[in-house]
Amino acid sequence: MKKLRSGIFLAPFHAIIEDPTTTLGRDMELIELLDHLGYDEAWIGEHHSGGVEIIASPEMFIAAAAERTKYIKFGTGVVSLPYHSPFMVADRMTLLDHMTRGRAMLGVGPGALVSDAMMFGVKTVDQRRRVQESVEAIVRLLRGETITMETDWFVLRNARLQLPPYSQPHLEVVISASRTPVAGLTAGHWGLGMVSISGTSDLALQALFENWQIAEQTAARHGEKVDRSRLRICSLMHIEETREQAFEDVKFGLEKWVRYLAEAGTFAIVPPDIADPTNFLVDNGLAAIGTPDDAIRHIERIYRIGEFGAHLILANDWADWAQTKRSYELIARYVMPHFNNGFATRRAVYDFNLKNREVQLAALEEGIRTTNEQHQQHRVVGNPLPPADTEAKSGAKK
Repeated sequence: MKKLRSGIFLAPFHAIIEDPTTTLGRDMELIELLDHLGYDEAWIGEHHSGGVEIIASPEMFIAAAAERTKYIKFGTGVVSLPYHSPFMVADRMTLLDHMTRGRAMLGVGPGALVSDAMMFGVKTVDQRRRVQESVEAIVRLLRGETITMETDWFVLRNARLQLPPYSQPHLEVVISASRTPVAGLTAGHWGLGMVSISGTSDLALQALFENWQIAEQTAARHGEKVDRSRLRICSLMHIEETREQAFEDVKFGLEKWVRYLAEAGTFAIVPPDIADPTNFLVDNGLAAIGTPDDAIRHIERIYRIGEFGAHLILANDWADWAQTKRSYELIARYVMPHFNNGFATRRAVYDFNLKNREVQLAALEEGIRTTNEQHQQHRVVGNPLPPADTEAKSGAKK
């Protein structure tokens, strides 16, 4: 397995009974923790209704988070293209590319909440068409073109960006995979990456990798390249030292999260007749709730179905804050190294020493015995063995 990057997809999901300012502060604290723990990416959502996913501008959040971190890369997860001028998206993200010194990525999509679209007067049947039209304009602008383009919802006249890209050839552009082939067609046409938050059931993964095949086929027709290292898959996790403790932790907030998706989200991930959502998520391959070994098996199962480049945890408040941070720490300590050779090299060295233990011990004993014998010989002639540095100095004088 190639090195697998790690990260989170922060919608975020915060219960409406909590203070929003406090929860946004926790989000920022989480990003700082992930940067310290060595996570590779953080994708920040854009939503405008529902009351739970409360970040309206991922660009603003990323600009603040970038000032507090050193290494982690940031993606918009995602900019809902039907609600924005494509020029403004490309212009703002190029600025962010410079402000983050190349740590920004542009994630795009149609927008997940139907309530957002209705509020803006955008018909849901037009959302994916708008994404395709907007992506064309954005990619061409990022490539340095001057474009004139007119649709039924935006007009560009000799439009060009005033800033060159910081990243070369420009910042990465990634499209969200959905239940239609639009993501695959668009990714292939323009050489984009892809991020999936559609779940990790067998059926969802099969649909995702079929969509990726569409991207590969489309890219070949258009002279573009798509690479599975730029395919990101989100799944659900809460990790503890024991499975019993993990199940106990998620009693804090999992049912609130399930209720939100059923009542206000895009789709109910847990059917309404399920009395035990925790076991349902685990049994259907949708979540790893348990130990680091459970998390490893969960990711390995996904990888057996299809190769991908980064595993993102769909951030949530299933557990209280202290237990949530503990989960991310355990993943960094015991799960991530399993997928990036963090254990393999050290294990090989350790095993080599173990295999040659008798030879090494024999050499050690020989060295001790020889030294003691030499010391005894010098004592017999009344000339104790001098320290090594003294011998070196006296030798130098001669």
